[in-house]
Amino acid sequence: MKRIGFLSFGHWGPGEGSRTRTARDALLQGIELAVAAEELGVDGAYFRVHHFARQQASPFPLLAAVAARTSRIEMGTGVIDMRYENPLYMAEEAAATDLISGGRLQLGISRGSPEPARDGAAAFGHVPADGETAADMARRHTAVFRRAISGAGMAEAEPRYAGGGSGLLPVQPHSAGLGQRIWWGAGSRASAVWTAEQGMNLMSSTLLTEDTGVPFDQLQAEQIARYRQAWAGAGHQHEPRVSVSRSVLPIVDDEDQRYFGLSALREKRDQVGVIDGLVARFGRSYVGAPDAIAAELAADAAVLTADTLLLTVPNQLGVDFNAKLLGTVVRHIAPAIGWAP
Repeated sequence: MKRIGFLSFGHWGPGEGSRTRTARDALLQGIELAVAAEELGVDGAYFRVHHFARQQASPFPLLAAVAARTSRIEMGTGVIDMRYENPLYMAEEAAATDLISGGRLQLGISRGSPEPARDGAAAFGHVPADGETAADMARRHTAVFRRAISGAGMAEAEPRYAGGGSGLLPVQPHSAGLGQRIWWGAGSRASAVWTAEQGMNLMSSTLLTEDTGVPFDQLQAEQIARYRQAWAGAGHQHEPRVSVSRSVLPIVDDEDQRYFGLSALREKRDQVGVIDGLVARFGRSYVGAPDAIAAELAADAAVLTADTLLLTVPNQLGVDFNAKLLGTVVRHIAPAIGWAP
């Protein structure tokens, strides 16, 4: 079954035309867009996490609010930077949010991406141990977090306050099944293989930190194939999920043309650049008439092989605009890639 969700970066600021001028605007509109998306039949509401920026930063209050206002739609992140996280506190927050949602939480996590702060994780009190890199620290935090949400004991009991008991106490609350709904944001073929070996779902975005000269969708499809092969080899007992992200901007009226008409002319190809010192390939945007986009997505190798497509939305254009965008995708584009309500 193919699922479709939206991915909001949660931008806010006083720019021209912005309908999210404050953080409150961005948060409340994120909730309202999730409600509208559920009414349209969309399967997921996902939010990017960035620190020290005018974007969403603390996802769990937002996700819990979405959970309380909806009944069917998944809610999740794409992605939480694990360099910044206290794993046990995050385990408490994640379990509580998942319980409120009735088991609909899908948590995308990763080692993080380039950011405005020079060493933001250190400002949060997290510094790599001797011999560790920041990426190592993120994976260490991830291992502790996943152990905590599994219900494993994490802290020695104090017999005076534990009814005379001893041993290790688990983090509370615990939400059964959450452990199978953790996704890792993998930016390369090698990290996708590691993700499979760890038993996490794969979240692949609109850029890969490598370039072999082939089109982005083909490189991403190869990444997904290697992930699934590694998953099978690891012997995990449940089926994994795989998501890809795409910028999909259908033009159906004068308003769309004003915002995206130029993009339709200049964003038809992949982009190759350098990020964190690595050559990276960035996926193209899909801009234009809905039937043309449908045909292009139906030929996208990675979209076809993934089970979940996340649509990056221009959140600063407001709830009504983005609900219109999602409605166009649901009615005129999504059926071409095998999605059905």
